[in-house]
Amino acid sequence: MKDGVPPENRPRKDDLSKGTKIHTVYISVGSNVGNKCMNCKKGVDALISSETETFIRQSPFYMTEPVDFKDQEWFVNSVVKIKTALTPFQLLDRLRSIERDAGRTDDSIRFGPRILDLDMLIYDDCVVNSHRLVLPHPRMHKRRFVLKPICDIDPQKVHPVLKQNMQYLLHCLDGNEQKIIRIRCDD
Repeated sequence: MKDGVPPENRPRKDDLSKGTKIHTVYISVGSNVGNKCMNCKKGVDALISSETETFIRQSPFYMTEPVDFKDQEWFVNSVVKIKTALTPFQLLDRLRSIERDAGRTDDSIRFGPRILDLDMLIYDDCVVNSHRLVLPHPRMHKRRFVLKPICDIDPQKVHPVLKQNMQYLLHCLDGNEQKIIRIRCDD
């Protein structure tokens, strides 16, 4: 088993031509430990280097103020749009595997420091509510560090539950909270 997905269940990029259903997914990428930019870049590279995901677009990087647990370093965040043939749960397992490979261990502090955080935000227009996965991401509409990068990619993308586009949701946030600063993450 590789990336949490058994080989017989792992779709391949060439499945696009074989009629396999392909899904559009937005994934938040973040880090606030070590070389934050490099951690994010390596996470994205690991994700799109597989045979099951195709890179579509990535937002710029942002330095972002912590939310919820504030006594920690600021994060570097971005959002990636991909195409995949994986199911939501297969993709979740893949994201967790990439995080572990990057050195992330079990989180001892909820919303605390992490070397790499890969969160599925939107998977097509699917709504999932299980103990392992909630889609769309349950707090994305309250997070400037998610909404601003999504707006850089697709401001008219509609939230599957709230039925409002990302630009509208971003404008609904209090402008004095959740500071974010666009940065360059050059090697």
